[in-house]
Amino acid sequence: MAPPSSDYTARHLSVLEGLEAVRKRPGMYIGSTDSRGLMHCLWEIIDNSVDEALAGFGQSIKVILHPDGSVEIHDDGRGIPVDIEPKTGLSGVEVVFTKLHAGGKFGGGSYAASGGLHGVGASVVNALSSRLDVQVDRAGKTYQMAFRRGEPGHFDDTGKKPGPEARFSPFLDSSRLEVVGKAKRGVTGTRIRYWADRQIFTPDAKFSYTELQARARQTSFLVPGLRITLRDERRLPGTPGENGPVEEVFHHDGGIAEFVDYLAADAAVTDIWRLHGSGKFKESVPVLDESGHSRITEIEREAEVDIALRWGIGYETTIRSFVNIIATPKGGTHQTGFEQGLLKTFRKVIEANARKLKAGNDKIEKDDVFAGLTAVLTVRLAEPQFEGQTKEILGTSAVRAIVSKVVEKEITARLNSTARADKTQSSQLLEKVVAEMKSRISARVHKETQRRKNALETSTMPAKLADCRIDDQERSELFIVEGDSALGTAKLARSSDYQALLPIRGKILNVQKASVADMLSNAECAALIQVVGAGSGRSFQLDAARYGKVIFMTDADVDGAHIRTLLLTLFFRYMRPLVDAGRVYAAVPPLHRVEVINAGSKSNEMVYTYSEKELHQVLARLEKEGKRYKEPIQRYKGLGEMDAGQLAETTMDPRHRTLRRVRISEAAAAEQAFELLMGSDVAPRKDFIIAGAAMLDRDRIDA
Repeated sequence: MAPPSSDYTARHLSVLEGLEAVRKRPGMYIGSTDSRGLMHCLWEIIDNSVDEALAGFGQSIKVILHPDGSVEIHDDGRGIPVDIEPKTGLSGVEVVFTKLHAGGKFGGGSYAASGGLHGVGASVVNALSSRLDVQVDRAGKTYQMAFRRGEPGHFDDTGKKPGPEARFSPFLDSSRLEVVGKAKRGVTGTRIRYWADRQIFTPDAKFSYTELQARARQTSFLVPGLRITLRDERRLPGTPGENGPVEEVFHHDGGIAEFVDYLAADAAVTDIWRLHGSGKFKESVPVLDESGHSRITEIEREAEVDIALRWGIGYETTIRSFVNIIATPKGGTHQTGFEQGLLKTFRKVIEANARKLKAGNDKIEKDDVFAGLTAVLTVRLAEPQFEGQTKEILGTSAVRAIVSKVVEKEITARLNSTARADKTQSSQLLEKVVAEMKSRISARVHKETQRRKNALETSTMPAKLADCRIDDQERSELFIVEGDSALGTAKLARSSDYQALLPIRGKILNVQKASVADMLSNAECAALIQVVGAGSGRSFQLDAARYGKVIFMTDADVDGAHIRTLLLTLFFRYMRPLVDAGRVYAAVPPLHRVEVINAGSKSNEMVYTYSEKELHQVLARLEKEGKRYKEPIQRYKGLGEMDAGQLAETTMDPRHRTLRRVRISEAAAAEQAFELLMGSDVAPRKDFIIAGAAMLDRDRIDA
């Protein structure tokens, strides 16, 4: 039987006309339909709440991830307008959620600077949701409206939990914004819960708690005083809430200076410097007159610039840029202006002090200035021009000159300041920049003249290097050996065709605390960098590395583990591309050797074990099989206790050995771990040790 004609009316056409385009081409609005697009939808709703807080009308936001795949966002802003919008005759709630290019970001009166630009955020999320519920607290009342794939109507949730499967009745003649309760006096806000439409998004698309966590932390830095609460009730494996609901609160009053302090991982060369400024510019934009015709009108805008930055002893650069608290990961005109302003200022100052700094006639480049820089750049302006709805690049051209001028003025004042603290830091910073320039030039010259050394051309290498014979990088292996005693055994155990050996004496320098100059002047560190042959820091060239594998071969004790950690710190800090490429390994030497006694003339069998647990399992198996073994069982204290045959069989021969590949799946977490365990800040490390003291098994200490 044909469905009643009342199921599809002219009203449905008018409501869905714009939103159908979103459903047909979602990629135009959210970038993709995988997890990235799903998260983008969530950012659109959260950013609307953040804009309220940014305008001074809210102090808290709560995000709840429900087990059924839906997400709920609460805020205590003014609440979406509930009165009738005169042009459409619809309530403000329905306009916001069903009309593209409509909202508080267009008129210019509601938000001086906001993350929303195109006015499509809420309506796009609504169009791509199988169900969206919104509640608004205003004027002592609680209003409610529901939508299915962008169409307003009513869901019948009687006797069951709300969900997109509930029976839906669309509004036929006119929409109704229902009053469902009373709100406390003075209480305002908005609550939105939506279920992403699985007809649109890929089956594996899901909300990332890690991304949400990072974004919430970032926003709490950018909007001082804003309290953001995250709650995950999904119990997904591999997430913090896998064993039960988890809730986190992010709240920071220090602003972007505190953000820079959080991002910076290395020891400081300068304090956190704060740069403020603003500039005006004129922009020609189309404006609708009273008759509805568009006219090009010249409008004066103002851009406010706020930057926090500091330099550290490292060489890596971390820059986060934002426009009206919306991240611009691909930069834009504001970041270009920042880079131009910094480079121009440093070139002027260093040229003026070239003799004092011994800079010569060489020109400072961008990489020299940005080595070790951590910066947060924020720009606020009305109606910024972004490239695309995903807002990853700022396109407003006039902002470049404004930011550049502010940076040039403020940094020049800092570098020329006569205050004692500023003078000392400026001197250290300029020396660091000049040192980076000299290091870059030296690396370039070295790269131009360097070639792969063969067995007859190793005279420039450290004398203690026992190199291999082949030139094939993929097959060659460099073993970094703990001590000269182990080196002697390893020389007999290795295959000299493709295995090279480099001994290190004791514990090398902790480069997490040391400066670049200290690291390069340390004999062990310099030898390691020279032997690997690919440079260090920014000048490191992965293709130039002389060996396909770098293997740390240290004793299986506490000191060996410490030496391995120091080596890892050096490679992580100054030769990270090797680690990223999966070419750094740790050898796994055995802890015990069990000699199984065989009957008759058959030679005894050697069984190697790599942990106490494995040893007990082997002994239990031998007893069960009725086999005897020699007492006492040999416990290796170091590599030097093995003979060449044993070392080759257990640790060096590719046919029998076990290697552990060092990987960095979470670079930021690895950075924090190295800084905590090896950095110059002692207090957090002390707290970490005290907190974990109860987990220590004293029997495992090899004393």
